[in-house]
Amino acid sequence: MTARRMTFRIGAALALALIGAPAMAQPGPPPQDPQAMPALTPATAPAEPDALPLYGAQTPGSAASEVWSQAMGERVVRNVTRPTLTPVLPPSGKATGAAVVVAPGGAFMLLAMDHEGWRIAQRLADRGIAAFVLKYRLLPTPRDEAAAGQMMAQKMMAGLRDPNAAPTLQDPDATADALAALAMVRAHAGKWGVDPHRVGMIGFSAGAMTVMNTVLAARPGEGPDFAGYIYGPQVHEAVPANAPPLFDAIALNDPLFPSLGFPVVGDWLAAHAGVELHAYQRGSHGFGLGIPGTTTTLMLDEFTAWLAMNHFLAPSTGH
Repeated sequence: MTARRMTFRIGAALALALIGAPAMAQPGPPPQDPQAMPALTPATAPAEPDALPLYGAQTPGSAASEVWSQAMGERVVRNVTRPTLTPVLPPSGKATGAAVVVAPGGAFMLLAMDHEGWRIAQRLADRGIAAFVLKYRLLPTPRDEAAAGQMMAQKMMAGLRDPNAAPTLQDPDATADALAALAMVRAHAGKWGVDPHRVGMIGFSAGAMTVMNTVLAARPGEGPDFAGYIYGPQVHEAVPANAPPLFDAIALNDPLFPSLGFPVVGDWLAAHAGVELHAYQRGSHGFGLGIPGTTTTLMLDEFTAWLAMNHFLAPSTGH
């Protein structure tokens, strides 16, 4: 099986599991019948030895509530009630001092831990950027895979009725956990070799929505110093006065979040806040590190270059 075909099938399987939608149109062979796509199968929970309880001794929930699955080797988790943060640090001689909290997507009912979590974090660490994978709390779903898929489909259909407005499917616990993750990274900045003034976020789909909600909810000094907004809704937002620079990346054939003329970018410009837009010709929704044969494969390189341009990969000098 070619890499392109493998990526298509993984994307389709994850799409079915994450949002209960038909297989997304990707480059390469025509989409198959969604019913023929590989289903999620039960998986053993990984050990996660480096995962830190997000609120220390006060962390709610239990790992026993989690339901782990996989499709084509991609691990996903549902029913997270005990939030954690997992550091993925660069070699000390390569560290830039920058840090990124990584928020995977999954419609607030599932987290694509491999596709948009650990794999993203490792690529960032390879670039000298300390990464921290946030396993945030999720809305509950049935333990049974089929029943969970049906519920997720219903909630997604209800939460995405108006493409011109932000999805109504939200989870305030995810925002609270993101704020706590930023606070944890800054509190342990010395231990992890991080500059507390260069701590940002990158999120994918629902993770992008979590990034945006965190920016909007944060008090001065609490939010991310920069924000990666990867295939999030392109709708209008009330940009706060202390808004961080925004890196917005989305495919123009995204079937969930149409571009709408990119009003969120216009809002950032109107607020005189830094913003950069990457609108890829093809890539659909959920491209992660990129769909082979498309320019979405450049996303993380472009994000890294944007961080460097904004002086986040060098010691703070009043950028």
